[in-house]
Amino acid sequence: MKNIFYLLLLVSQVFFAQTGFERGNDLYKSGKYELAVKEYESVLETNKESAQLYFNLGNCYYKLQQTAPSIYNYEKALVLDPTNKEALNNIKFAQKRTIDEIKVMPKVGFAKLLRDFTGIYPFDTWAYISIGFAFLFLALFIGYYFSQRGVIKRVFFSGMFIVLLFVLMSVVAAFFEKSHFDNERPAIVFAESADVRSEPQKASNSIFMLHEGTKVYVEETLDNWKKIQLTDGTEGWIDSKAIKEVKD
Repeated sequence: MKNIFYLLLLVSQVFFAQTGFERGNDLYKSGKYELAVKEYESVLETNKESAQLYFNLGNCYYKLQQTAPSIYNYEKALVLDPTNKEALNNIKFAQKRTIDEIKVMPKVGFAKLLRDFTGIYPFDTWAYISIGFAFLFLALFIGYYFSQRGVIKRVFFSGMFIVLLFVLMSVVAAFFEKSHFDNERPAIVFAESADVRSEPQKASNSIFMLHEGTKVYVEETLDNWKKIQLTDGTEGWIDSKAIKEVKD
């Protein structure tokens, strides 16, 4: 009896999540952006999330001219789907509304080459690629094992060696990207303006000021303060309430 109850509860949650998403879409098309936000947020309250849902929320907040929430939700969409072209495009428009102009410090040397290569795909895609190469390696091994002619066996053996290199390369890329994903803690400034200080206390010197919508990276948390780094390498401490982490 309990199993039936839980099954009905699960089905009802899925149903309401779907209808909430659809109602949000209809409200957005009608230009009722605030009501659409409420519908989309109601879906998130059921622990259902998707890149499309966050993307639609970002669009609603953009229409409402709320810079920080729009960028935040576009970033959430990109966490789930880094290749989402629409989110990548729309976030550029939202970022034009921000006040702070922060340069991006370019990587150089081997670190840049490695990041440029592994960053082509997210870590889960690299994992699928490595599995594909593993199956190809198995097929070549079977061909090598059952081949009778020496020339054909050498061809299969050479193919096995090359594919094995690709397997190892894709596995390393997957681990590197997973490590990068886990260690990177992006956040968006939600406060209209916030001081970034030299130390995690209000009595310390203010180094600079950030404004709504600026993207930062959290490096450390201490009590009610977070140590952040900007894309130009500048670091400092900011009140935790002033920002909202994307990967919460």
